[in-house]
Amino acid sequence: MSNTSPRYCTVGPIKIGENQPLAIIAGPCTLESLELGLEVGRHCKSVCDSLGLPFIFKASFDKANRSSIGSKRGIGMEQGLEHFQAIKEALGVPTTTDIHEPDQAEAIAEAVDLIQIPAFLCRQTDLVVASAKAAQARGKGVNIKKGQFLSPREMAGPIRKATEAGCANLMLTERGTFFGYHRLVNDFIGIADMMELDCSAFSDVGSPPVCFDVTHSTQLPGSGEQTGGRPDRALQLAKAAAAIGVHALFVECHPNPKEAWSDGATQVGFDLFEQIITSAAKIRKA
Repeated sequence: MSNTSPRYCTVGPIKIGENQPLAIIAGPCTLESLELGLEVGRHCKSVCDSLGLPFIFKASFDKANRSSIGSKRGIGMEQGLEHFQAIKEALGVPTTTDIHEPDQAEAIAEAVDLIQIPAFLCRQTDLVVASAKAAQARGKGVNIKKGQFLSPREMAGPIRKATEAGCANLMLTERGTFFGYHRLVNDFIGIADMMELDCSAFSDVGSPPVCFDVTHSTQLPGSGEQTGGRPDRALQLAKAAAAIGVHALFVECHPNPKEAWSDGATQVGFDLFEQIITSAAKIRKA
């Protein structure tokens, strides 16, 4: 384990890392409309405010990785980024969204506070480097989701790419492993290993903070035209993640998950979202 100092990820006014409050990243899977974004964002912020937890709004303007070519993709980058700026101004919260192509990096870094690199794309060098450069130039951060096909220790590779591209304001996200087995498994020993990655060979600060993706971890890949899920297990996973000391939780939330454009099988409703965050906050406080 490295003897270097702790590393933090700064997202707007929020500092994520050791000895910081548990950060909550939440929102609908797809930014279906500005109205939906505001509705979900207000609910999530209200829950987090009541518990004294920092909140970051997240949604996607495009779902480029879908099980079916006929699945809804989203509202597109131009309109999506306008909505993110409107949500940030209306709610007074930082925002984040995912990137799919290197040439999107400049516009996304201009509009949101944290660029999210999807799990399937975490080894794409051009995407990681473009995101890191754009984020660094604007004082923003990069959240790299761990691929379902990678071991926790292999995340040192994407960290090194981003760091050598000039950005140390990073966070990693765990979203389950065993891609191809029709169920994602969370290895909590591995998550602890990822929280203690030795980056001393290319950085003078410690490993980035780690976020746990609660809802995507309940996915059942390969379930047909749409990915299945077990949202009924989201609460247990969130409790376990909070107990081992992850620095942030990621939860996709929708007023009516069955009508969501994407990830309807894993998103949680408002009541379950409040239960998850309240339970995690109690565990973290204890």
